[in-house]
Amino acid sequence: MKIGLLGKKIGMTQIFDQEGKALPVTILQLGPCRVTEIKNLESHGYKAIQIGYIEAKSNKLNKAEIGHLNKHNISPLKYLKEYRVNSLDNFEIGKLITVKDLKIDENICVSSTSIGKGFTGCIKRHNFSRGPMSHGSKNHKQPGSIGAGTTPGKVFAGKKMAGRMGGGKVTIQNLRIIDIKINHNIIIVKGSVPGKTGNIVSIYQK
Repeated sequence: MKIGLLGKKIGMTQIFDQEGKALPVTILQLGPCRVTEIKNLESHGYKAIQIGYIEAKSNKLNKAEIGHLNKHNISPLKYLKEYRVNSLDNFEIGKLITVKDLKIDENICVSSTSIGKGFTGCIKRHNFSRGPMSHGSKNHKQPGSIGAGTTPGKVFAGKKMAGRMGGGKVTIQNLRIIDIKINHNIIIVKGSVPGKTGNIVSIYQK
């Protein structure tokens, strides 16, 4: 059963495999998540499940969210997310999804919000080359010309320039599960995961 889960990034560390090689790994605490809605072809035109994560106080949710959850007698949940699925046979409203539904050596995709780096220049943001550093050069880190002359007489949309970097959704695909700690709802994946420690992450299987 291919599933999706919400959780938190605990941090990074390294472990050693049987050959003594150091592996960079990320520790994720996932779920337990509760199924809050099931969408099928007849009602919505596609198959999907919606899951909720982390119980919250009712005054932290708006009336629409509270009404949506009360429809199925589900306590208020802070985060809701929808995942497309191929089959709805193993899902029902109120069912808990945990890391025990995952397996070691499976691949997962992890999405999160990357660390924001603020307003940055072209070299850091787009890997531009710098100008000469010799005496007399006045083009060390300037972006250079951005226009195309009288014709067309404008800067085209999407021009690579200085601006805000990071702070957007990033997905890393095919991270291998190294270990699973069912008692603590923790999985260990090989490689890095976007975002800082404590970020909400979303995992899913292709």
